[in-house]
Amino acid sequence: TYFILCLIVWLMLTARLAVENLIAGTLVAGITTVFFGKYFVEGVGKFLQPRRYFWLVVYLIMFIWECVKANFDVAYRVLHPAMPIRPGIVKVKVSIQSAFGRAILANSITMTPGTISVDLIDDTLYVHWINVFTDDPEKYSRIVSGRFENLLKKIFD
Repeated sequence: TYFILCLIVWLMLTARLAVENLIAGTLVAGITTVFFGKYFVEGVGKFLQPRRYFWLVVYLIMFIWECVKANFDVAYRVLHPAMPIRPGIVKVKVSIQSAFGRAILANSITMTPGTISVDLIDDTLYVHWINVFTDDPEKYSRIVSGRFENLLKKIFD
């Protein structure tokens, strides 16, 4: 099933049903399945649940929106004469069970301007944040990862 899913994604990305695309897609899907199939979402049945794909689309839209907002925030901080930043590393507890989901969360935080995932150890994520304005772990966890974590749990757990 991983092979079929990868092949379908390949054919959708190429957007052209030609023999060469089918051959290349078969090779890529086969190699991907052999080497990385065990790292994808645990349980074949999870791939067949349409609600996960719905939440994936919602997540992508929200991720783009959060990136746009963060770009404006970082631009403001850079262009402001006083450069209002309070950089620091915060410790965020992650409740996503899937290792792949936790990795996606860490990458999403890194791709959002103003934050960089420094380390992910089990259920703890260390994030360098451009403006640590609170010492409350619950509050900064909600600000840094909460926007992504809730949707990623619906996709991967």
